[in-house]
Amino acid sequence: MPTKDRQRQLARAKLERQMARRAAAAKRRRQTQAAVGAGLALLLVVVGAVFLVMNLNGDDDKDTAPQAASGPQCTYQKADASTGQVKDVGTPPTSGIPDTGTRTVTMKTTIGEIDFTLDQAAAPCTSNSIAFLAGKKFYDKTSCHRMTTQGIFVLQCGDPFADGTGGPAYRYATENLPTNQHPPYPAGTIAMAKSSEAVSVGSQFFIVYKDIPEDALGADYTVVGKVTKGLDLVEKAAAKGVTPADPSNPADGKPKQTVTIETFTVSPAGAAAPSATPSAG
Repeated sequence: MPTKDRQRQLARAKLERQMARRAAAAKRRRQTQAAVGAGLALLLVVVGAVFLVMNLNGDDDKDTAPQAASGPQCTYQKADASTGQVKDVGTPPTSGIPDTGTRTVTMKTTIGEIDFTLDQAAAPCTSNSIAFLAGKKFYDKTSCHRMTTQGIFVLQCGDPFADGTGGPAYRYATENLPTNQHPPYPAGTIAMAKSSEAVSVGSQFFIVYKDIPEDALGADYTVVGKVTKGLDLVEKAAAKGVTPADPSNPADGKPKQTVTIETFTVSPAGAAAPSATPSAG
């Protein structure tokens, strides 16, 4: 049987072993905690780096991504059978459309030269279409098919078939309606003809040679420009009367004095245009 001293020695040795094991366990815990902490720190660094790279790439993508198209948004729809005869010369461009300033139309006709401006700021889609058609010589050698001499005072042109049914192979919507102008169509106005359909503007335009009373024609037609030269020539042609299409409406028909557009040109975009004030030819 062990003596008391021996028992104390054994107890002390056992305690020392327990303390050593506890110290070793504590050391292992500290090492594990340190490793975990280092791992977490590394993970945070990696996550932060990934986040930064993604954000930087996102900014780069934003900087290099195509920007939304600026300027006028013009839509030219294919003309269907209901719109009448068509002369297909293609479709106007829909990007890079000028929307400031004016361009000058020079119209050499059988009654003399008639000039007018295109208001690109107020009617960019219409101006773009007219300039496109002019470049295709769409209007050259065409006759103005309609003159009205009572109530509505206009000479209507721009139909390649000269019967009031023709136009290009596309149509587009109205713009720049004269809703706040009184009268809506004063003498010298250039406006676009259309049918009752919502999207029906084509190539036909009319020259207003005398103020149209407000109750005679609603503000439903695109105003695209103003005559700068030759309005008196239109007035003289109107004074010679019309050959009515309908005997019950003797003031509406083909002008008795034939008006044929020999050449129709539009000045380059950005070129200076004369003042849009109607004047004698």
